[in-house]
Amino acid sequence: MRTEQTEILIIGAGPAGAVAAGMLRKQGRRVLILEKEQFPRFSIGESLLPQSMEYIEAAGMLRAVVEAGFQYKNGAAFVRGDKHTQFDFREKFSEGWGTTYQVQRADFDKVLADCAERAGAELRYRHEVVSVDVDGDAPNVIARGPDGEEYCVQASFLLDASGFARILPRLLKLETPSGFPTRGAYFTHVQDGIAPGTFDRNKILVTVHPELQDVWFWTIPFSNGRCSLGVVAHTDYLDSYSGDETARLRAIIAEVPGLSSLLGNATWDTPARKIIGYSANVKSLWGNRYALLGNAGEFLDPVFSSGVTIAFKSASLASACLAREFAGEVVDWDRDYGSPLRAGVDTFRCFVEAWYAGGFQKIIFHPHPSPEVREMICSILAGYAWDLRNPYVAENKRRLAVLEELCSA
Repeated sequence: MRTEQTEILIIGAGPAGAVAAGMLRKQGRRVLILEKEQFPRFSIGESLLPQSMEYIEAAGMLRAVVEAGFQYKNGAAFVRGDKHTQFDFREKFSEGWGTTYQVQRADFDKVLADCAERAGAELRYRHEVVSVDVDGDAPNVIARGPDGEEYCVQASFLLDASGFARILPRLLKLETPSGFPTRGAYFTHVQDGIAPGTFDRNKILVTVHPELQDVWFWTIPFSNGRCSLGVVAHTDYLDSYSGDETARLRAIIAEVPGLSSLLGNATWDTPARKIIGYSANVKSLWGNRYALLGNAGEFLDPVFSSGVTIAFKSASLASACLAREFAGEVVDWDRDYGSPLRAGVDTFRCFVEAWYAGGFQKIIFHPHPSPEVREMICSILAGYAWDLRNPYVAENKRRLAVLEELCSA
């Protein structure tokens, strides 16, 4: 078996892997990316948050993303029955980007991956990781190419950006329960047929079931007249419907008058898919000469579209740690990577839990919100979950509990 060397080996060419590669190439590091699929390929998670733009820019990929023609996004709208509200992300508490894009991930991920290659990273599509040994001084990875030949890569450091494939958590037995109930999602892309002027395509639409507060739908418009459409619910609720995934999704949407009317002229031309038990967690986000990026480490829930932002944040933190290591510094990966990454994830977690419990829905649908508090909430919805100047980040559980009590009075 042949053996080759690299400085940084990245598993997965999705957003976390590509942005990490871009940042590491700016440091002059030699980067090899192994990607099991062939891009472009379908992926879910299309509504970006403005915070993510900072990391795209830092990786040297901003111009390519801007010029790709994706759907402009400036906020989020929420609807439940006759209640509705919306947040303009430009009217937020935190400094930084207030706009971003809604993207078809097949195209978006390919744009980022192409940028990583142009920056000098070597990217091998259809190369699958078979086994990993991280017990020695340097990680050793056995990979298999499209021709079936296996080879070994020895790296100075290993980054797992494999997303839901969760290569290192599976191979190294790092997985641990997420703490969230088992939920699932049915989703598809449709030609939405929404008449111009009847729908704000600059915002993601989150619709809550009129009778079930823990069942919700996403509608993410794209720039080409299509949209991503999905429902999230407990698996027993999803299993109560018959037929294939498309039939079930359409039957559930039919229970929501406003949403079914909005999509009344849609062309359902793509079979729906499903994902069950998507929430995931790990014992540690780093180990001996390796770190887990994005969904490979932890995934909460899609309700606030936090997945790609967390992926980018992890890539940024890991790249900064590696810059210091290659400069000869001693890096405390728990203090400088694991803990700060989890701090923002835990902020998102607090809001996700409050959403499903119903408290956060009381807050956002309150008829007389405080403008100052609304700006702080808007910042978190825009992805700024690491801004400790925001009281709803620094003291998220206590602040949310007090706010929910005030909104319930």
